[in-house]
Order: sequence, then C-alpha cells, then structure tokens
Amino acid sequence: MKKIIALILTAVTASALVVAASAESEYDNLNSFGNTKVAYGMGVELDAENRPLGAVTAQNQYGEMGAFFIGESTEKRLWLTFDEGYENGYTADILDTLKEKNVKAVFFVTYDYAEKNPDLIKRMISEGHTVGNHTYSHPSLPDCSPDEMYNELYQLHNYISSEFGYEMYVMRPPMGEFSERVLACARGLGYTTVLWSFAYEDWNPDKQPDQAAAFEKITSKTHNGAVYLLHAVSETNTRLLGKVIDYWHENGYVVTPM
Repeated sequence: MKKIIALILTAVTASALVVAASAESEYDNLNSFGNTKVAYGMGVELDAENRPLGAVTAQNQYGEMGAFFIGESTEKRLWLTFDEGYENGYTADILDTLKEKNVKAVFFVTYDYAEKNPDLIKRMISEGHTVGNHTYSHPSLPDCSPDEMYNELYQLHNYISSEFGYEMYVMRPPMGEFSERVLACARGLGYTTVLWSFAYEDWNPDKQPDQAAAFEKITSKTHNGAVYLLHAVSETNTRLLGKVIDYWHENGYVVTPM
C-alpha cells in the first residue's frame, strides 16, 4: 500500500510540475521583450499635413510590432474611437447619432463596463461597431507581471466571447501606457494595439470643455489617417458629435470601420 501511495504521489507531483512548466512557458517568451514604459502622447508639433509628429514617429517605431497610432497620409480617411471606462448616460445618444450618420466607431470597454451595461454592448455589436479590449481591470499594463498582463487581456476577451458571442481583435492600453512587452502580448493574442493621433481633455464630467471651443479643436486637428480618441462620458462630445461628423463628410473625409 505504501508503494502504491508513493507511486501516486510521484505521479501527481510529476503532473503538477508539467502543468507548472507549461504555465510558465506560456508567459516566458514575453520576458524577452523590453518592458520600459512608454506613456504615450501625440504631442503638439505638426507636420506640413497637419499630422501630429508624435503619432507619426510612434507609428514608424512600433507599427511593425502591431501598434496603430495613425493611418496613411495619402487618403482622406479617419477612425473614430471611444473609451468606455464607465457609463455616464451618453452612450445611447452617441449610438443614435452614429446610426443617423451611418458611421461605424470603435468602443474600448473594460470588464466592469461590459458587465454593468450588457444592452449597450449588444447594441454596439448589432449595429456594426467594433468592441475593443480596454483590459479587465484597467491597470497600467507595463506594471503587470507577464501572467497578469496576459490575463488582463485574455479574461476580458473570454468574457465578451462567452457573453456576447463576439471576438475582439483590437485593444487599447489604459492611460496609453505600453511597452514592447505589452505589444508582444497583445499581438500573441491576435490583437492590434490601437492608440490615437488626436485626444483632448474631455474625460472629466465636472470640467467639460466649451462646445464651441471643443468643435474648433476637434475639427481644426483633422488630418489624413487620423485616429480620434474621445471619451463617451463627455456631454460635450455627445452634443457635438453629429456636427463634427458632418464637418468631416463635407470636407471629403470617410470615417472608416476598424
């Protein structure tokens, strides 16, 4: 009997070691990538085509690693994206405007947002928008260990897939903070990491920008290949959205699905 128990314990121990080795090897490859944190911002300097030099430089540096900051300069098209950290009562209105203007956007969501707002997620999907991964719990990804980083993306991916039957394929790192390791992790899970070439201070509901000033800022920065980041908690963005889309269309820009 002692020999049988010993054999069983040996088998269980060996099995546990195999599982541990397998789990470790799942993330081991990420350690070969640098993890220096990049706190991204597109900057204020523009090239001759009104394109932010920070976004152009980042695209050249990280584009081959699966990151997307700005599109080609030769085409008058742009991408419209919204970050959804929490619901502030405006997303339904935003979806109404997008439907009216026949425009498709990207909504980057967290687990908390998706779990609390399933009807909005279903509507985004049914109306042809892209739902993007904004991580499970909104950490700074370079501060995570390789397994934590992986799980931040994978757990939300699985939740959206199982609850809504939708497979996400774009992700945005919280706060725009990333590293080569983050890009490699995302790419390994089949994701393109999407940053932006336009953003402004629109995220504080208690400090909303003036509508006229916001319209001027958003439209004056229009450029070929623009990736717009707007926050859906913003009343100003919600009220201006239709007018901004009209401006883009009147000036020959196409808002492109991602």
